[in-house]
Amino acid sequence: MPRFPTDNPAGNAPDFLKFRGKTFTKTFSVVRKSVNKSNIATVCEEANCPNRTECWSGGTATFMLMGDTCTRGCKFCSVKTSAHPDPLDPDEPANLAQALHEMSTELNYIVITSVDRDDLPDGGAQHLADCITAVKQEHPSMRIEILIPDFKGDREALQTIIDAKPDVIAHNIETTRRLTPYVRDRRAKYDQSLEVLKIIKEIEPTMFTKSSIMVGLSEKYNEVVQTMKDLRTVDVDFLTIGQYMRPTLRHLPVKEYLTEEQFEAYQLEGEQLNFKYVISKPLVRSSYKAGEYFINQLLDEREDISAEI
Repeated sequence: MPRFPTDNPAGNAPDFLKFRGKTFTKTFSVVRKSVNKSNIATVCEEANCPNRTECWSGGTATFMLMGDTCTRGCKFCSVKTSAHPDPLDPDEPANLAQALHEMSTELNYIVITSVDRDDLPDGGAQHLADCITAVKQEHPSMRIEILIPDFKGDREALQTIIDAKPDVIAHNIETTRRLTPYVRDRRAKYDQSLEVLKIIKEIEPTMFTKSSIMVGLSEKYNEVVQTMKDLRTVDVDFLTIGQYMRPTLRHLPVKEYLTEEQFEAYQLEGEQLNFKYVISKPLVRSSYKAGEYFINQLLDEREDISAEI
């Protein structure tokens, strides 16, 4: 275990967590205008993500589907919760595809995420699949990453998502095994998340999978490394690690602000564990730079192999 010169207990956020916005481009302006005209929410705005400028300028955006109310109540998340959210909007797949028309020349990679909908028989899997299909039909060259709920581990629901042929399927483990009951909703279990990622690879071994870990919640270094090892055990390809930031005073407090050196140590651990792509930085979020060149290159290589078969 590496030794660091100082710990950084929670207090005022350190300077390296203060985002200094830059990289405003024509692409950013087009994406922002199109998002604002549509009725589709983006996590970039709903969560006030510090990386919005950078991602939008690079042609990546994250859309949140199935409403703005979740059936679960994770203690780190500011999304509204209810046991009975509003019904799904049947026009959402078409609306999403239409919203992308104006920005399709600027946007090359989208991330679709959603709230949990435990009130629905399939957890909303068919609805999300319909959204993927609608986008693929209208924008066949656009890459789609979908960040899915756990669907209670239901294999049929996962099959539905896979059949829609997204380019990357992500499901976030969020935190370590020990902290899972404290950080996540009681229905979101550590082993269930691992099982979801495992099932995806069992059904479609060529599908790229992705997960994310938040740090700064009192986890130990070796616990994070073990979580990374657990993710590799189920063959997860891509990993992001970022600093937990408390959204409101009602949510879990930050226990520690990690140093840049600590993030670099996790980065090295991930590389040694042979993730295809790993990024560990304070401001990283699960969809950060989702369309990074390296991921797009891997997707291109997979398509070339498929064309040869």
